[in-house]
Amino acid sequence: MSIVRLLPLSGDVAPAVRALGWDWAIEEACENYVAREAVALPEEEADTLLAAADTLYGMLVQAIPDPVPDELLRLLAIPPMLWAAIRHSWNDDRHWHLYGRFDIVSTPEGPKLLEFNADTATSIPETAVVQWASLVAARQSEDERQANGLFEGLEAQFRQWLTLNADLEASLLLVHLPDSAEDEANCTVLAEAARAAGFTEVHIRPVDDMQVSVAGEERGIWAQVGPEQWLRFSFVFKLVPWEILAEEEPALTTDLTQLLLSRDVIIANPAYALLFQSKGILAWLWQVYPQHPLLLESSLQPLSGHYVRKPFFGREGQNVADIHNGLTVNEIAGDYETQAQVYQRRAELPLDEQGRYYQAGVFWAGEACALGFRRDTGFMTNLSEFVPHLLTS
Repeated sequence: MSIVRLLPLSGDVAPAVRALGWDWAIEEACENYVAREAVALPEEEADTLLAAADTLYGMLVQAIPDPVPDELLRLLAIPPMLWAAIRHSWNDDRHWHLYGRFDIVSTPEGPKLLEFNADTATSIPETAVVQWASLVAARQSEDERQANGLFEGLEAQFRQWLTLNADLEASLLLVHLPDSAEDEANCTVLAEAARAAGFTEVHIRPVDDMQVSVAGEERGIWAQVGPEQWLRFSFVFKLVPWEILAEEEPALTTDLTQLLLSRDVIIANPAYALLFQSKGILAWLWQVYPQHPLLLESSLQPLSGHYVRKPFFGREGQNVADIHNGLTVNEIAGDYETQAQVYQRRAELPLDEQGRYYQAGVFWAGEACALGFRRDTGFMTNLSEFVPHLLTS
């Protein structure tokens, strides 16, 4: 069992964050779950985690047959109404995958993939801003560093997205689920990166404020940007999962697909991100790359011994179950128990001296670019504590 070494962080993160004009990142809710200590991470281990994420992304791309077959879409439990959008975006590089987050466990045998949050990964503010500010606040030496190029990676990805679609106006609408301060904060960082990349009109709205039309001169995606002022957007970033759109808003999903196919709008993350988002991909990867050192054994059927059961599109740890010799040791309640399930070999997460578990989150934005850690006394959920890191020699 790996033992995590911690370093205390002193100082106030607020001044460093306020200097950026990002007061939202130091709200009480964020401060309460960002730890006041850091994982002491050997630089070699950080490089290993980043390299693992790059390798895994390449494996995911290579594992998808071209053309994408119906059998794979069914296996991944992807709603049929999204199949056209997935195939269209997969076949046209102008539909650019901006970013995602690999959840990885460090084991004595090396890093292992737990899952890939390819569509609507969050924890951007705490990774890109707050953990950096915690380093600035506590810095005793200019030699202290982090593996944290997330903002720069996002900016480069937005610039590439814009370059690939230079025939479209540089207007970007970022939408999130209503009444979610967390999602709005994530969109705020993304919006700053988009502006730095050259988008001239950038606006953030709850998804309910987005108006979609497929008819006549009003065809396109619109949002109100001022008193009696409406703007049509060529680019949309949605922090709303594709599968939720298909399930809860089928008419809207049909209209969005029409607009994608006619090039009236470009949406990120693209629909093909759902191929990687479905946790069924874990079983598919194990089939394509059996015994690969970066993978944990995964199957669509229960395993023997100790394993974890996960719903394909579960979120925040809901309905994840820890199963040992056929007996459920622990299960988190949730709303996803009726979904298709994947079964993954249980891996022991690293512990600190207080018995808390640690899981690495490795952001990919064109390439692996940033690390952050979650810790908890049990399963990782949306309420798990975020822990910054410091690189050590």
